[in-house]
Amino acid sequence: MSETPHILMVDDDQEICALVADFLGAQGYRVTMAGDGIAMRQALAEDPADLIILDLMLPGEDGLSLLRHLRATTSLPVIMLTAMGGETDRVVGLEMGADDYLAKPFSMRELLARIRAVLRRAVPAESTQATQEAAPSLEALEFVGWRLDTSRRRLLSPDGVLVEMTSGEFDLLLAFLRHPHQVLSRDQLLDLARGRVSGPFDRTIDVQVGRLRRKLESDPKNPEMFKTIRGGGYMLTVDVRRDSWH
Repeated sequence: MSETPHILMVDDDQEICALVADFLGAQGYRVTMAGDGIAMRQALAEDPADLIILDLMLPGEDGLSLLRHLRATTSLPVIMLTAMGGETDRVVGLEMGADDYLAKPFSMRELLARIRAVLRRAVPAESTQATQEAAPSLEALEFVGWRLDTSRRRLLSPDGVLVEMTSGEFDLLLAFLRHPHQVLSRDQLLDLARGRVSGPFDRTIDVQVGRLRRKLESDPKNPEMFKTIRGGGYMLTVDVRRDSWH
């Protein structure tokens, strides 16, 4: 990530874009605006971004379709910013891989807090590659055959396959691995996953636990690894040991 983080805002409301750009610019960010999917792709090709703020309701290709494209082609963090703020809309956006979701109308200060939280979790591809080319042996956490490299921020399956993860999924899994066999409430998990800003109906943790189950459990509908504790939260039920990559 550059010293001046680059935010790409994809929204066809020019007034909101201008207000966000002015506010974030005053906070030390560089903001590029795109009014639709075509402009978004062109902007990314010309000047890579550190984070994307993405509206759902766009002319032409809608935000969910663009999010699907982004998740298939890049690990860039994405914050959904949209008037479609119902719980179902938020869950769908998070299920599809958004790192965060903020409904319009919104507070500029809350948007700033969420941007900072998401960027803290994000690791650019260049940094990851540089780390991979550095020390040949780094700390990892191993659990039932899975290996999580905490320095390179990557997960390998028991078969040695690299599993793609969003920054939110990685931080949540790391929180579980550092507290195995402990009941962790949703609030505790939010805090452990680096200060995600939550709302009164926030289901981010539930959604991300569901995504972890689909990626790591043999039967996600009957999970054995990530157990739901009624009235308590969640618990990782397997043993974890520290190991190193060779």
